Amino acid sequence: MTETQDKRHALEAALEYEFRKPELLLRALSHSSYVNERQSAGESNERLEFLGDSVLGFIAAEHFFKNRRDLPEGELTKLRAAAVCEASLCGFAWEIDLGQHLLLGKGEDVTGGRERPSILADAFEALIAAIYLDGGIRAAQKFVLRFVTKTNTGKAAFEDYKTILQEIIQRNPEELLEYVPSGEFGPAHDRRFAVEIHLNSNKIGYGEGRSKKAAEQAAAKEALALMGIHG
Repeated sequence: MTETQDKRHALEAALEYEFRKPELLLRALSHSSYVNERQSAGESNERLEFLGDSVLGFIAAEHFFKNRRDLPEGELTKLRAAAVCEASLCGFAWEIDLGQHLLLGKGEDVTGGRERPSILADAFEALIAAIYLDGGIRAAQKFVLRFVTKTNTGKAAFEDYKTILQEIIQRNPEELLEYVPSGEFGPAHDRRFAVEIHLNSNKIGYGEGRSKKAAEQAAAKEALALMGIHG
């Protein structure tokens, strides 16, 4: 098995979906900057993003329509908007460590494209479209509902706990906040990471996730909870 195939299988494990047409997955991961640098790279994920946005919106709307019969139209609109906003989509992308699998141009890569919220959100939508085209609406629903069901209050389904924690700590410039890797476990296709947060060498949080970034977010959430701040 080649390294490319191994990475694809690792991503498919995180998606809990195996593509019959791997070229759709490749296109969903291909940012325009990558395609522009390589004349033979094929099509970027922009058209898939367009389709994925509509598929996501429909699945989210149907889910809330069927499961929140207590809410009027206006509140349902808020729920759907929260589920499909950039902050939520970026958070969903982090959960499956989508950034590490993206195909980016060199310039976009070195300037932090793999962590840029807009790029991650767009790629997540493209991924939804790829699953829809490969496996149909039921496959897309199964994937999307893993994430959309977390949205129940009209707020974004994802909070950037690291940023919130950093803003609190920055009020005291003498404080030193560090994210310290504390281990990796699980098979290669389902690797998990553990991270601790240290404040002036004192452990204040611990988190696990499919990626280091997801683990850091989980640790920051725990640290905030210890401070009495609940997301």
